[in-house]
Amino acid sequence: MRTKHVNVLFALTAFVLFSFSCFCISRMTQTSSQLINCRNHILEFKEKILHLKNKTERNNRELINALSKVKYEMTQRKNMPVNLVEKKMNTLDKNKTGSNTFEVLKFFFPHLRKVGRIYPDVIIGKEKTGVSFALGISTVSRGNQSYLKQTLNSVVSRMTLSEEKDSVVIVSVADRNEDYLKSVVDMIKKRFKRQLKSGSLEVISIPAFFYPNTLHVKKSAEDSGKLASWRIKQVLDFCFLMLYAQPKAMYYLQLEDDIIAKKMYFTQITDFVHNITSNNWFYIEFSILGFIGKLFKSEDLTDFVRFFLMFYKDKPIDLLLWDIFQVKMCNPGENPEKCAERNKQIRIRYKPSLFQHVGIQSSFPGREQYSKDIYY
Repeated sequence: MRTKHVNVLFALTAFVLFSFSCFCISRMTQTSSQLINCRNHILEFKEKILHLKNKTERNNRELINALSKVKYEMTQRKNMPVNLVEKKMNTLDKNKTGSNTFEVLKFFFPHLRKVGRIYPDVIIGKEKTGVSFALGISTVSRGNQSYLKQTLNSVVSRMTLSEEKDSVVIVSVADRNEDYLKSVVDMIKKRFKRQLKSGSLEVISIPAFFYPNTLHVKKSAEDSGKLASWRIKQVLDFCFLMLYAQPKAMYYLQLEDDIIAKKMYFTQITDFVHNITSNNWFYIEFSILGFIGKLFKSEDLTDFVRFFLMFYKDKPIDLLLWDIFQVKMCNPGENPEKCAERNKQIRIRYKPSLFQHVGIQSSFPGREQYSKDIYY
């Protein structure tokens, strides 16, 4: 009997030990599986970290290479001699996008819609932007007579270095005569090396395809037709120059190639502009003659150009400048005196005039002009 109890106890103990062993084996298997999963996750995480590290190192190398390239190009550009700054622009390359400022021309001239890029043919200078003032000078050949050197000497030399740094003078050669273009380029390279190197002086050449075919037809007509053609082209020359200058500066000052400037003229202009309390002005007149010495806000230039292009065949540009105020500021049936008074508030006259007309030989062949600004 006692042996029977011992056998039962032994069997029970064996069963308990077997059950415990099974439990332990089960737990160990589960734990082993979890450990394997954990190890796989760690390996996967390690792979991702290694990939991210490699990608970061690659990006750092690319960034360092890009910065080195930019630094090298800036150094090369800084050390580039003036005679290498000149470059030819491919105006007919349709793979390049043109400046948005010139797109307005395609609305008025259908022949330009086939042109991929509207931009000056030649640029000498550094295409300076982000300045306060852009000064535009349009020039054409006057035969054996030229006033451009005198004009540039006057305009450029009467700026301080800080004023020169905050401005850009743009000479626009609006003449198809290659000899005249070369003479202008050679003269400026010789006389104004420092200004070219600093980027404060540029020369552009208007592409021949810009002008409509009707303009070339009129040139072969009689004298009255040639005069009309000359006036039309002059309006278009100014429009192209204004569009080119617009993105460069806050203000645009229109000059001509046969004027001289007063001493300290630029200081007087900047002081006057900065001291104007109202920003409602449309332009400031620093000379009473024609289109000389007219200062515009660059943000308004596109509106002016649009108006000029609507009526470029009808009147000279200085008369169109008067007309635009009549259209914008004078109400139908309004008392002319009220309109004139309102115009004075947005068309500001500065006295004394800061620019004087000195040219006698007109850009129109065989014509002489002796107009002078009496307030200079």
